[in-house]
Formats: sequence, C-alpha cells, structure tokens
Amino acid sequence: MNFEVFALGTSGMMPLPNRFLTSAMVRRDGELFLFDCGEGTQVSLKMLNLKWKKIHSIFISHMHADHVTGLPGILMLSSQVDRDDPLTIYGPPRLKEYIDSNRKILDMYINYEIIVETVQEGVVLDLPEFTVSAFRLDHTKPCMGYVMQEKDRPGEFHPDLALQLGVPMGPMWGMLQKGKAVTLSDGTQITPGQVMGSARTGRKFSYVTDSLYSSEISQYVKDSDLLLCEGMFTGDLEETAKEKKHMTSVQAAMIARDAKVKKLGLIHYSPRYSDKELKYLAKDARTVFEETVLTRDRMCFEIPLKD
Repeated sequence: MNFEVFALGTSGMMPLPNRFLTSAMVRRDGELFLFDCGEGTQVSLKMLNLKWKKIHSIFISHMHADHVTGLPGILMLSSQVDRDDPLTIYGPPRLKEYIDSNRKILDMYINYEIIVETVQEGVVLDLPEFTVSAFRLDHTKPCMGYVMQEKDRPGEFHPDLALQLGVPMGPMWGMLQKGKAVTLSDGTQITPGQVMGSARTGRKFSYVTDSLYSSEISQYVKDSDLLLCEGMFTGDLEETAKEKKHMTSVQAAMIARDAKVKKLGLIHYSPRYSDKELKYLAKDARTVFEETVLTRDRMCFEIPLKD
C-alpha cells in the first residue's frame, strides 16, 4: 500500500519561477489528501499527473494568501472532471466565508457538494485505516499543524501455527486476522495472539508551516516518518523570524531532532533566497539534524510500510 508525499510548492510569501506557493499532497492507496493550496498548486498537480478528481480532503493551515490562493482554481477544475463525491475542506475560521465569496463573485460552476469544517485541536478526520489530527501553532493568524497517522496494522498471520492448533483453513483464519477469537468444534477457543505476530506500527506524516518556534511542536510530530516543516530563514535571522512569527531552518531541525523523526523536509522558503542560496538553509539545519532534505517543488517522498 503506497504512501507518498509530494511537495507541490515550497515558496513562502510570493511565487517564484521555480518555486510555487506552499502546498503538499499525500497519495495513499490511490486517494489524495491536499495540505494547503497556494498559487501554482494546479500546475504542479498537472506536471506530476496527479488527478484532482481523486482529492479526498483538503487541509488548510491558515488564512494567509500564500496558502489559499490556489483553492478557487482547484474547486472549479473539479467540476470539469465529473466529480461525484463531496469534497471536505478543513481549516480555520473564515475559510467558509472565503470559499463562499469566491463562488459567488466568480459565479463558479460547481456540480458537487463542498463541505467546509472549522478545525479544532484534535482528530479532524477518522477513517478505518488512519486519522488526521490538528494542533495549534503560533502565527499572526489562527494557524494549525496537521498529522496524518496510520492506525497500527495487525501482526503477520502464521498459518502453520493455526494448523498446529487445529484451526482449519477457511473463514476462521479470516476471523483471526481481523482480531476475533474463534471456537473449534471441540470447544477450544483460539485467540488471535496465538497465531498472529506483534502489531505493526502505522506510518506518520506531519505538516508544520508558519509558526513561531515552540518546543511543544515536537510532541505532536513525535516519531514522524516525514516532517515537512517551514524553515523560512537561515539561523542568523532568528530575530527576524521571531518578529514575523516564523522559524529558521535551525529551529525546524531542533523540532525534528527532539521529535526523533526519521526525515525532515524543509519548506516555505523566504523569497529573499535565490535557488542557489537555499543550500544555506539546509546547511544550517544539518548542524542540528543530519537527516534534513532541502525540499524542492514536485519532490516526492515515499514512506514504506513498517515491518
């Protein structure tokens, strides 16, 4: 079962020729989940051949233009691909007002249901195989970080043990794999723990952008397989970051280190840095957390299943 994260845009404040505004996409088992939707999101989707008809949900961090200006286009395009399912968009207060105003002023043709949910801290989407949770960040507007966490998978089924215990091949095997005990014809009860290995931990992706540094962030993103986190400025501009309620790449690395994540992908770069100068953001971060990637537009991160 695939779990891929695509960085659709990595620029903060304004789009640049090689850097669209902030947006990331998760593709899990064929379904798409969009995190923020800055200007240029549609272009990256097209270049990567990611079908917006497959977008299950959209998660908006906050109501600054560089995180939402791509939304109207996505909503209109979805009407051109015969979308049947509702589209749920999660985000901060005023998101619904923004969407409703655009629909009215632009006279959008929308032929599917749009549901807008105002996000509170905690689980915002709970599906059988994973959850998406939100946590509060400290920015100039209400802002949320997001965590997509797969639920633990059952351990490996051992058919040889099942046969040794007298469980015949067939429906009982399926019941045991689903975590249900079975009773044999002689009255003996067999529990899943007798034929199944240990539960396997699900994969975890975290998305953090536009926030003052806080050590508490590491608690929410702990043990992430991938953390996409803003690293807007180099370490020498910590005071500038503080004034604007943003983070340096060093601070992003501190969160990654303290949270014991497997990989950090920097995003949301200040336009003051040219493409050639972005390397200094990564250089600073790697002094604190070696597994740092200087994320570029349309870069893909594959998160493998855990044993």
